[in-house]
Amino acid sequence: MNRNKLMAISLLTLMSSSVFAGGYRISMQGQRQLAMGHTGVAVIGQNAESIFFNPANGTFLKNKWSFSAGVTALTSDVKFQNKTYNWKNETSNTGTPVYFYGNYQVNDRFSVGLAIYTPYGSAVEWDQDWQGSHLVNNIDLKSYFIQPTFSYKITDEVSLGVGLIYVNGGVKFNRNLTRNMTDDSGMNRSDVTVDAQGVHSFGYNLGLTAKLDDYVTFGVNYRSQIDMKAKGGNATFHDMPTFAQSTYKDGKFDATMPLPAELTVGFSYQINKQWLAAIDYNYTFWSAYESLVIEFENPNIPTSVNPRNYKNSSTIRAGVQYAPTEKFSARIGGYYDVSPVQDGYFAPETPRNDALAGTLGFTYNVTPRLGVDFSATVLHFKETDNSYDYFMEDGNPVSFGGTYRSGAYSLGLGLSYNF
Repeated sequence: MNRNKLMAISLLTLMSSSVFAGGYRISMQGQRQLAMGHTGVAVIGQNAESIFFNPANGTFLKNKWSFSAGVTALTSDVKFQNKTYNWKNETSNTGTPVYFYGNYQVNDRFSVGLAIYTPYGSAVEWDQDWQGSHLVNNIDLKSYFIQPTFSYKITDEVSLGVGLIYVNGGVKFNRNLTRNMTDDSGMNRSDVTVDAQGVHSFGYNLGLTAKLDDYVTFGVNYRSQIDMKAKGGNATFHDMPTFAQSTYKDGKFDATMPLPAELTVGFSYQINKQWLAAIDYNYTFWSAYESLVIEFENPNIPTSVNPRNYKNSSTIRAGVQYAPTEKFSARIGGYYDVSPVQDGYFAPETPRNDALAGTLGFTYNVTPRLGVDFSATVLHFKETDNSYDYFMEDGNPVSFGGTYRSGAYSLGLGLSYNF
């Protein structure tokens, strides 16, 4: 393989790993709404979580001041097997997505709020030098979204909302350069670590909430595409053979990748004083991610264009709430999430397929102002026999694949305070 092209390919996964977080998006932005299948675009009056799902919901909150904060322990497990070559491996990882929301009712028509959350962020760590190490050994991705929101009631039943989104994050990623390159001793595989921190960008969020009657509420929310630009990222090479050291020098690179736009519509139905039901449909415009372009500081390294060919995908969510008393309410729900990854593009840094989730939880109001929220989720990914067919070696594509079995579960705790 041309050594310059090899270096280019060795860095391809840096920004595709951001899609790992998107394709593997962490839908845990509020314990109450997560327990109801992560519905929320048309659920009003609950607590400050509502402004994440739809900024227009802020004017429908019951209190002048509303606050909500929480953390979730999320554990995922991925098993890989290729029976032809008798390959087996497994990775288990834990993350802790967090959120904070606050909302202030300025008057009967206008409210302002602030949302801080982590919808993209993951860690995956395979065994070093495992069979797929030329694609990924480990990755750690973190991102923080900060979103001031504004909502205004144009009538007593209809509200409009907008959120301005600022994203800041970083990624650290390691992989082997090839399937067999080692240092001069032949003992240590040659690998590269790429590290880009302080990656930031801006987007926006628009919403509408309408109370159709005393029972039914409609909501719609649009999140814009956000282009994440990594500039001046660091690439560090390890255990290089002597003949390659003059080519594989530590250096800088730039890359851009879109986080796709999303559209969510939904309804809630207040069946009676005790029972509430909700359903959401989310459509994500993943087709914006056709390929990844990486430009290197070293002029001897050509610009790399890597195809990803993601498809638009959707998620259907549903849930119910039962509130027998002012002190206690219970919730249950679920969702079905369609993967954006197409056949032939299935890589171990994005080890996911279509997923089915079950959720439940409850709230206990310690006082009329203070509530404790709990949620639990079990997420099952459809078993898939698939491959990644676009790794180039010696000028030829090399396919890596097998059977992937994946699952995840979470436990979440939150606090709500209203006055």
